[in-house]
Amino acid sequence: MVAVFLADGFEEIEALSSVDYLRRAKVDVRLVAVTSKNPIDPRMVKSSHDVTILADITLEDFLSSININEKDSLPDALFFPGGLPGATNLAASEDLKQLILSCFENGKYVTAMCASPALVLAPTGILKGKNWTCYPGMEEDVDPETVEDSTHASGVPFVTDGKLVTGAGPGTAEQFAMELVRIFAGEETAEKIRKGSCLR
Repeated sequence: MVAVFLADGFEEIEALSSVDYLRRAKVDVRLVAVTSKNPIDPRMVKSSHDVTILADITLEDFLSSININEKDSLPDALFFPGGLPGATNLAASEDLKQLILSCFENGKYVTAMCASPALVLAPTGILKGKNWTCYPGMEEDVDPETVEDSTHASGVPFVTDGKLVTGAGPGTAEQFAMELVRIFAGEETAEKIRKGSCLR
């Protein structure tokens, strides 16, 4: 299962491109609402461009459904789309930080794009010694100690380094999403989706 975390202010192209392509590939995807302020339903999250999405579950309920200390209970992957203040809101969650560390230490995939590699992943220390990318310029605001011995790549749509996948921004969302499809559904399925969706 791939858990996609949405906080108010998320970038909808990045989030929903990956959700769309992964579901086309029959990958189990769960949309998790992190910081919704919606008084009607806490699963409703508003994007950076005022598009409201109904997530599948709240972060509180999601965490109650798994055991963060058991490898087999953890999702196969975490995905953090960017957008502002979405990435900032994700980074403010201590529960997410612990989940990221647990998944990373247990060999699960941790994926993020745009502002989230810099704002959400870097503070956890999991980028140390890794190759990664993010929205151009965001790398300049990262504390150097949190990305020690890492290599930031610029001018690329995404970077895959082991179980870490990072992407550059909304214009690369399609390529990033297809990389996730390749990883979780295989190259044959990815090729079928490339052809069927007239991928550029």
